[in-house]
Amino acid sequence: MKVVELIIDEKDEMSGIQAISVVESPAIIDTFVTLSKQQTLLKGVDKKRGVLVGPALIPNKKILRRDKEGNDYEIFFSAETVRKASEGFLIKGNQSEATLEHKEELKGMTVVESWIIEGSNDKSKDMGMDLPEGTWMVSMKVTPEIYAKAVSGEVKGFSIEGMFADKLEAKMSEEKERQAIIEELKQLLELKTYNDYPESAKNNAKKVLEWRDKYGDEVKGMTRVGWTRANQLAKGENISRSTIARMASFKRHEKNATVSAENKSTPWKDKGRVAWLGWGGSSGVNWAINKLESIDKK
Repeated sequence: MKVVELIIDEKDEMSGIQAISVVESPAIIDTFVTLSKQQTLLKGVDKKRGVLVGPALIPNKKILRRDKEGNDYEIFFSAETVRKASEGFLIKGNQSEATLEHKEELKGMTVVESWIIEGSNDKSKDMGMDLPEGTWMVSMKVTPEIYAKAVSGEVKGFSIEGMFADKLEAKMSEEKERQAIIEELKQLLELKTYNDYPESAKNNAKKVLEWRDKYGDEVKGMTRVGWTRANQLAKGENISRSTIARMASFKRHEKNATVSAENKSTPWKDKGRVAWLGWGGSSGVNWAINKLESIDKK
């Protein structure tokens, strides 16, 4: 069965608990107890005040749910989410928001006490409840009618009403958003150009262009892209991040940069040497590697 962890979506103002409902079959299964049967827990509290106590949310407890297609799945809340939910409920001032069976809005009811079970000496133990640490406990002052329903067993517990996010879907959404931001930043980086490459890189490119002008078709090893690059570098033009990345990747051709023995006297015929110089030579390629790292680090 599919198990879904629900979390508070920090970016959604509506995420969290909006109300607490008193229900006949609470999703958390455990029932609350009435303080009229536990007079020693809170001094001065009696039946006339009509206070109910019970768990509102239990961490890591699997709760069965069914989707619109009729498929069963389980949800749960981590201890961290339970605490965040309990704090958010009070911060947003929702303690007087209450319903009956998640349908009928109830007036004259309010949460008067809220706490998280943190140890074995928690007062919930004195009420006969064996609940795990991290459970959100609630004391709610209710109307006489609701109090009577609790005593008779017509309603048996608290059930939260709120909006939560699927943790997995939230992570996937966050990752998509992150990738979108990265792509946007890359596009912005492409708009910025640079021309602070070394003078020696310009001279290397100029040498290859001079060879082409002088020896024509004898000069081999340069593609159309390579000639474009040589012209850019020779003129000192600004180049983009993507162009710098191509220059940096040209490092793999460094092994062919040395003129072969047969072309010692005619270096313009050595394809490897020509291409290497056309892309800025050692000074140009090494600049590109360092520049790319600097751009991406920023």
